[in-house]
Amino acid sequence: MTTTQPISLLLCALGGEGGGILTDWLVDTARHAGYAAQATSIPGVAQRTGATTYYLEVFPVPTADLGGRRPVFGLNPLPGRLDALVSSELLETGRQITNGLASSTHTLVISSSARALTTGEKMVMGDGRRDSDELLALIHTHSRAHHVLDMAALTKQAGTVVSAVMLGAIAGSGLLPFARRDYEAVIAESGGGAKASLRGFALAFDAVNAQRSQAAYVEQVMAAEPAPVQATLPQALRREFPLEAHAIMALGHARVCEYQNAAYGERYAQRLRRVLAAETRGDPKNLHGHRITVEMARWVALWMAFDDIVLVADLKSRASRQARVRGEAKAGQDDLLRVYDHFKPGAPEFAAMLPEALAQRVLAWDRRRVAAGQAPWALPLKIGTHSVLGMLALRGLAACKRLRPLGSRFHTEQALIDRWVDAVVQLAAVHAPLAHEVALCGRLIKGYGSTNERGKDNLLHIIDHLALPALADPASASQRAQAVAAARSAALSDEAGKALDQALRQHGAPARPVKAQPIRWQHNPRLKAKSASTP
Repeated sequence: MTTTQPISLLLCALGGEGGGILTDWLVDTARHAGYAAQATSIPGVAQRTGATTYYLEVFPVPTADLGGRRPVFGLNPLPGRLDALVSSELLETGRQITNGLASSTHTLVISSSARALTTGEKMVMGDGRRDSDELLALIHTHSRAHHVLDMAALTKQAGTVVSAVMLGAIAGSGLLPFARRDYEAVIAESGGGAKASLRGFALAFDAVNAQRSQAAYVEQVMAAEPAPVQATLPQALRREFPLEAHAIMALGHARVCEYQNAAYGERYAQRLRRVLAAETRGDPKNLHGHRITVEMARWVALWMAFDDIVLVADLKSRASRQARVRGEAKAGQDDLLRVYDHFKPGAPEFAAMLPEALAQRVLAWDRRRVAAGQAPWALPLKIGTHSVLGMLALRGLAACKRLRPLGSRFHTEQALIDRWVDAVVQLAAVHAPLAHEVALCGRLIKGYGSTNERGKDNLLHIIDHLALPALADPASASQRAQAVAAARSAALSDEAGKALDQALRQHGAPARPVKAQPIRWQHNPRLKAKSASTP
């Protein structure tokens, strides 16, 4: 006894778009390929005034293999059991989905992204169009897979009708057990306009097939990626810290240990011990679920593992990165692949690895260059990481992480982190919500170069002028918590800092000081040429 079920399709078109022709093509293709099929229809009122729907069922076993038996077909789709929903218009696709016919576990949705505006949309004085993004999200939510393409553009390009494009999309999806030649044979027998219909069929077939290939490649890449190793928090720290912080602390502790060493991981834990102790004193009943400790566990780890040239060299020379590059380039095991990495470290990057005295001399030299009208010094590098020498150069630089604690930037970053942690610890004993807002300000520290420096300046300015004054005036702590939240949001929304300065002034804090910027004078070659030609 077979349990094979018919493949069900609901075809949706607007009046006059050839939905009936599409249905006939599909039934004829099934018969041409040797399969049984049945179709029913609910036509619209008139051309361009209503939707037309056609329901089709195809039995996926060749008729010759049924041994004289005949499949039993249904006359209408069952909600949630539809195998495919095919529509020539985006809003019509959404309408059929809202009728409950599509299922996120069962239904393939093939839809055009084109719109035919409804009367209600046209009557609005302004822009009455429905948001297409909402309709696309609806398709994504209520389909096991989906293909969305501009059928109107393909129809125009081929000079045909949209039914031919819809047929090509169905064929390209691989849903039905028919060969491409079966579809094309039926179209070729349709008489006048067959060549244009075949062009439209081919365009849609190739478009959907390309989407399927891309999706299959992504799945293959994801499957090839090794499963991430779950970070585990050492047992001693698990006993010491609350359960709410274990998951994020495990990731943070593993990150800082990999970044430097186990001693650096202990430094991370020591900072969080101070935060936890202060939060416990300010909230002994744990009414807020240790949220300050949880947030600090996240942002302290990210700041402690700051980007520098040593980290960049380590990441670019890892075996996992080489495997990923080969996969993205689709290089086989016997293929030769050359990979060049470009670097342009400047004086600050080199100074960061030097002791403070030498670092200041290097930075002062670079500042003198800029003051003299020259560009900041930088060293462009092109390293072939496919070569032995190139890989040795990167691995040698990555090994310099042992020397990182001797560098000037390491000491600067640790001092700034401690300053931030100190502020959170002090505020946690006075007003937990304010301390939590300051902990969230760790989001400001991101990126590298000027972006990173600007984030640290913004954080310190918010701490000094909005948060810490609450220690002298605890009654203002609640208002200051709101001010810190507003300033943080402003800093994240505007890279130039104008929104942050405005937020600071609104809450009674001074705007950030204006930093001195060198002026570089350049000669205008046109003026020089003009003066030379003047007698």
